[in-house]
Amino acid sequence: MLRTITAMRYVTPLREGGSLPAIVEADDGQLYVLKFCGAGQGPKALIAELVAGELARALDLPVPEIVLAHLDPALGRSEPDPEIQDLIKASAGLNLALAYLPGAFAFDPLLYPLEPELASAIVWFDSYVTNVDRTPRNTNILVSQGQPWLIDHGASLYFHHNWNDYRARSRSRFPQIKEHVLLPAASELPAADAALSTRLTPAVIEKIVGLIPASWLEDETTFASQADHRAAYAAYLRQRVAAPREFVEEAMRVRA
Repeated sequence: MLRTITAMRYVTPLREGGSLPAIVEADDGQLYVLKFCGAGQGPKALIAELVAGELARALDLPVPEIVLAHLDPALGRSEPDPEIQDLIKASAGLNLALAYLPGAFAFDPLLYPLEPELASAIVWFDSYVTNVDRTPRNTNILVSQGQPWLIDHGASLYFHHNWNDYRARSRSRFPQIKEHVLLPAASELPAADAALSTRLTPAVIEKIVGLIPASWLEDETTFASQADHRAAYAAYLRQRVAAPREFVEEAMRVRA
């Protein structure tokens, strides 16, 4: 189960992201990076962040703690920026947040090379969740206390922006992996595939999909019920990890 916190104080926006995430202080006294359901792609970005992040955690990849975050629109009353005020008002209710990493700095593969095993595992994972947003231009990896952390998975699982033929698209080779920042270091992809593919069992996938809050599924009209909506996510993820995994073949091909 995910913990649920309440945002008590808006600290500062993070303007590096187009959706204006923010650092907030919660009722447990800790700082979090809050992702707003009223921003950009809306709840779908939060679903991708949650599902991809927890899939990474199931694979023992380093991801900051993910929590659900209640947001009261009154939090924006003291903010002078009208864009931030509007964003907070549009995001009243349940949002998503990640534990803030103090002193973190952006990952640079030249200054902080990763072991081939870890690099290969991250490339495998990003290929699986179709993450287009881990490139040399924007690695979405932070280094904190001597450890890399994977962040910002809202651009993953982009299939859910159009549910047509989603089962067929679960077999995508994901050619965008050629842009991955860690692909040159991912020399252990066959071993990563053998180790990781067996860990994403149907039970693990069902459990993670079950974490999606009902309020984030309300606006989708493709399905007759939220149960059908969740079942579609689970079906996509199960089929994508089933052999043969052409996304692994594609990663090895473009790396070669």
